[in-house]
Amino acid sequence: MKYFLEVARTEHVTQSAKNLFIVQPALTQSIHKLEDELGIPLFKNQGRNIKLTENGRFFYEKLRPIYEELMALPQLLRDSADKQNYNVKLNVLAASTLITQAVIDYKQNNHELNIDLIQNEETKMFDICVRTYATYKPELDNTESDETFVTSEQIFLAVPSMSDYKKLDRISLFDIKENFIGLYGSKQYRKICNELCASIGFKARLTFESDNVLAVKEAIAAGIGVGFWPEISWGKMDHKKIHLLEITDADFKRDIVVSLRRNKQDNSKTETFYRFLTHYIDHRRHQKIR
Repeated sequence: MKYFLEVARTEHVTQSAKNLFIVQPALTQSIHKLEDELGIPLFKNQGRNIKLTENGRFFYEKLRPIYEELMALPQLLRDSADKQNYNVKLNVLAASTLITQAVIDYKQNNHELNIDLIQNEETKMFDICVRTYATYKPELDNTESDETFVTSEQIFLAVPSMSDYKKLDRISLFDIKENFIGLYGSKQYRKICNELCASIGFKARLTFESDNVLAVKEAIAAGIGVGFWPEISWGKMDHKKIHLLEITDADFKRDIVVSLRRNKQDNSKTETFYRFLTHYIDHRRHQKIR
């Protein structure tokens, strides 16, 4: 195809052979072979020169754009792979407040990286996934991850700083009279809290749900109710009207799991962000929240 296009462009076999860095007989033989395979003459003699036949001109006009696209394909593939390296698909199924803040902090010094935030429990189309379990069991992990970071966080009870609570550090859930306030949409977190409560025979009376952590915090501070507060995910309690108490009835905690999938030709940017994210979570875990 390359030889034909060059001869069709110059309509001069000798010059085309020089341009292609091959000998003229070899080029002539290649053109004759192509015509034999097609069963159609592509060139005709015109004095000492050659000219495209009508069919040859048609073939040339149709073939040239196809050949140019074909020749451009390797570079397009390299460009696509490079673009994928600068794009991270982050599936956030837990600790969304913490993860979102980590993304914001990372982007301040890494503007070139595009981080797509998704929330899909069914998909495996991700580069990094953040999930939560009451107790993580690697043998039950079906995310096909290449590397996994696991850390535990304690779950406290957030209560208004009233006289009944402000002198306490620990409490039994069975001593709570108030209704509970929860975070709407946190399916995995809510399920874990429900399972922990069920394990001790306690049923929380849920009176209010919000899709915003700040709204939950303000509602507890206003004395509307109490709520479960994860130490890493929701961050340090900086509200003077809220007191965090350790729950004595059971080991109230959950595992946060960050999974990495190396599914690109170049995973360097994804891995760099993964290291940042896991370090960010681990650093938060060592901070005092009360």
